[in-house]
Amino acid sequence: MTELSSHHRATADAYDAVAVLYDELSRNALDGLPLDRAVLAAFAEIVRAAGSGPVAELGCGPGRTTAHLRDLGLDVFGLDLSPVMIDLARGTYPDLRFEVGSMDALDMADGQLQGIVSWYSVIHTPPQDVPPYFAEFRRVLAPGGTLLLAFFESEGEPTTAFDHKVATAYRWPIDELAGLAGEVGFTEVGRMLREPGEGERFRRGHLLMSAGK
Repeated sequence: MTELSSHHRATADAYDAVAVLYDELSRNALDGLPLDRAVLAAFAEIVRAAGSGPVAELGCGPGRTTAHLRDLGLDVFGLDLSPVMIDLARGTYPDLRFEVGSMDALDMADGQLQGIVSWYSVIHTPPQDVPPYFAEFRRVLAPGGTLLLAFFESEGEPTTAFDHKVATAYRWPIDELAGLAGEVGFTEVGRMLREPGEGERFRRGHLLMSAGK
């Protein structure tokens, strides 16, 4: 992996410090979220219909969502900035592949992936740095590949920072995030907004995007 920027290093260090607690608290995170599971299932069905090529969960944390995608029939691996998170993921899911790496500099060939899931993983990225991330996602996706983004939605407000429990994060207007992805060659397939559930502060946004053929 290339040397991390100061922002990446700060984010990785912050997650390293809370990794064990985060792992414990996120163990059953999807159980009470039927709409989130439905979006992941729709993503998996689209990828399987396209031939079930490799899928990457970028920002996989302790690997819970990666394992869920595996259970949905996908050939999936996980990548995360935090070495401690990756160690936890490897220990819990020894049958899956997990790697330390940065989402904006992927060690992958052009068009290598059939799908990418970014499940609340671009939330810590400063707004001006998001377009290069999307360009990198587009680069490694095969023509017609699928991107799934999950993020905190701004509920009509401009993009704004908030006090995430681990590191500063950002809430995005869903139309603005879809527009940025569109500028690098993605086409929107669908979206899902849901209101915050018990213990959640903000509306959640989900975008399914297709890479141009």
